[in-house]
Amino acid sequence: MKKYLLLLFVTVISSTGNSSFAQTKLIKKLFSNDTDTSRSSSFIPLPVLGYAQEKGLELGVATLYSFYTDHKDTLTRASRLNGIATFTTKSQSNFQLKSDIWAPGNTYHYLSEIRYRNFPFNFYGTGNGTLKANEDRITQKLFRLNVGVEKKLGRITYTGLSAGYDNYRFTDKVAGGIYSTDASITDRDGGQVFFVGVSQILDNRNSNIYTTSGSYLKLNYSYAPDFFGGDNYHGGMFKADLRSFKSLSKKLVIGANGLFHTIGSGSTPFYMLPQLGNDEMMRGYYTGRYRDENLLALQAELRLRLNPRFGFVGFAGTGTVYGNSNFKAADLKPSLGGGFRYFFDIEKGLSIRMDYALGEKKSGEKRQKGFYLSLGESF
Repeated sequence: MKKYLLLLFVTVISSTGNSSFAQTKLIKKLFSNDTDTSRSSSFIPLPVLGYAQEKGLELGVATLYSFYTDHKDTLTRASRLNGIATFTTKSQSNFQLKSDIWAPGNTYHYLSEIRYRNFPFNFYGTGNGTLKANEDRITQKLFRLNVGVEKKLGRITYTGLSAGYDNYRFTDKVAGGIYSTDASITDRDGGQVFFVGVSQILDNRNSNIYTTSGSYLKLNYSYAPDFFGGDNYHGGMFKADLRSFKSLSKKLVIGANGLFHTIGSGSTPFYMLPQLGNDEMMRGYYTGRYRDENLLALQAELRLRLNPRFGFVGFAGTGTVYGNSNFKAADLKPSLGGGFRYFFDIEKGLSIRMDYALGEKKSGEKRQKGFYLSLGESF
């Protein structure tokens, strides 16, 4: 079982130089409840120290840089660059850079992701009923490049185009586990996929960072041509993401989020199947513990912002993965938890998020659970 130690240290850079004025401004930026109306940029690094038997000691840093492409137009949304880089004492590494950029007037929305990952993970098989006893440790090498652009065509409507390329490679260090013996697993050594997609978005949220009112709906269909042959995936993928928010009082907001993912047919490679559980949806579940051709998940979150700097949340959700034409309401799994928020950028609503979540308790197994330290809200 993995054991993690996370070290949190926050630094916000809002000015240059070593003057006492700059130091005073930094302290004020970190702890004052005053809102910065200058629409300045902000940067935060989040060093991480971790340990697990299969990877040894892990050292790295996650960063978030936030800025506006138009400082004068108060309706232009905040843009973000997120990065992460970690290394382990067993020669493993993980790099990721994501961009989320809003053009002046929100006329265009640009998205991109580049990622390289050489890391172990636990594989349990496919389906909604996998067992802890079948845990099989696999090493994954992943290279990913995704790009997308969305154009505003109406007051709250956007239409987008996207393209992406993934290259997966897997190694099973210990033969005899479910990964090497399960005959239903397709393309177990890995493969590659290129896809193009189109999206339709409805978005009237009052903020894309910390939303207190409004709704968001994104429908995306992507198609992967048969460029690479063999067991490499080719076919369609569909995703729907619905979010809605309402202020119950000046300090209290309720939000709801629904996700639906579906892909392919019975010959889909295992690494392309939707996976249940991460730090944004179905918290409390190890990512990949359950995977199948379809994913359906719902969650609600109650957010209490005690003052401009600190807040608390409580959340509950349910979800499942299932094969085509095999959905059962009885298979829905619970997710329940709470968390703390420290808003390092009051004006934008950017926060450090600390959540603890509980999942299901299967017979003969310990209850599934998880602790999450992240930058920004879950949805």
